[in-house]
Amino acid sequence: MSPSIPTLQFEHTFWSRRLARVAGIDEAGRGAWAGPVVAGAVILPRARRIKEWQTDDALRDLSLARDSKLLSPAQRERLVEPIRAAALASATGLATREEIDALGIVPATRLAMQRAVDALGVAADALLIDGGVGAHGCVPLPALALPQKSIIHGDQISLSIACASILAKTTRDRLMVEMDARLPGYGFARHKGYGTAAHRAALEARGASVEHRISFAPMKEKMKEER
Repeated sequence: MSPSIPTLQFEHTFWSRRLARVAGIDEAGRGAWAGPVVAGAVILPRARRIKEWQTDDALRDLSLARDSKLLSPAQRERLVEPIRAAALASATGLATREEIDALGIVPATRLAMQRAVDALGVAADALLIDGGVGAHGCVPLPALALPQKSIIHGDQISLSIACASILAKTTRDRLMVEMDARLPGYGFARHKGYGTAAHRAALEARGASVEHRISFAPMKEKMKEER
């Protein structure tokens, strides 16, 4: 089955209610063992359909946006500037490793999303939130008194959420490359903090760094072994 192509269907559900500024929201790094969780928020201009944008250079590029996991790093990077140029507003927000360990990953993810919305610079009228999958997939934002909808696999079917996923992923990847320079030997630039075999081997050899999420099971297990 071919991957879904994001559309403006869900944005239209709010636009039809005269809620013009619909922010798509997604996160990156929720399941990683190290580093922050980063959220992106993107408000796209209204259109009846994406084809209407074909006469505008900046908007035309958005037809290439997909769930960030379906794009190569180079493809994601090429879309960052077109997204920022075409969007009515765009921003990212994060929750630190310390906040993840103190609050738990779901509240920390919610915090990163709220920070991304707060950083937009314009007031959103409604929110479309990637709902992920699984029991803890949906992350509503009760602190934001706005109409909102969580969508399972939203980054695959909503263009606003797909654009937000690209900003979140590219921003976090850059932070992990910087972290690799500060904390060499763990391979953060390659695996971006996720649980690869190479990452586990580095943990075995070096122990947890200051950026590892000590509340996550692999770090808990490692700390038990070292006692």
